[in-house]
Amino acid sequence: MIDLHTHSIFSDGELVPSELARRAVVKGYRVIAITDHADHSNIDFIIPRVAKVCEKISDVCPIKAIPGVEITHVHPDHISSLAREARLLGAKIVVVHGETIVEPVMPGTNLAALRAPVDILAHPGLITEEEAKLAAGNSVFLEISARQGHSLANGHVAALARRFNAKLVLNSDAHSPGDLVDRKMAVMFAKGAGMSEEEIEAMFRNSELLAKEAVER
Repeated sequence: MIDLHTHSIFSDGELVPSELARRAVVKGYRVIAITDHADHSNIDFIIPRVAKVCEKISDVCPIKAIPGVEITHVHPDHISSLAREARLLGAKIVVVHGETIVEPVMPGTNLAALRAPVDILAHPGLITEEEAKLAAGNSVFLEISARQGHSLANGHVAALARRFNAKLVLNSDAHSPGDLVDRKMAVMFAKGAGMSEEEIEAMFRNSELLAKEAVER
């Protein structure tokens, strides 16, 4: 399992990164990205610390830990510049907290994220056709979410991704130990979104590709 969207105590997760990684190993993970919530107030605090511990974890544990960030509830006008700042600080996976249907995310967030130098638009909710086309054109991955609430729009996201050839990844968006998902459960979430076996395998390959690119950055 490769999971490119998780949270630790550096935002609203329950676990220190080392325990998060250990529990992921037990779940059968090979790669985990730690992508804590950030805005202008804490991005310079979070990323260097997560990067440091990810290096330590990867050195001695049977899992590759990748430092990342989830830009969260940031005004659309600021997403692109904050994404670039995140890269300079050491984030190898940049996620944007999309317009999930269960939170009051500012309209325009999806569109701004898809125009920014980011990797994943998380739980994009009722993403539009224009946004799906832009995701495909700009090689931003759309997320199929295993998180309660955010997952309610998975079927819509999968359908538009299929129609416009946008690439998908499946992530847990884990905040607590019980949120981590093994591959079997990930397949169930994807099937629940109406994805075929071929589409599911392609989605897992997308995660492999993105993780490889992140490690090489």
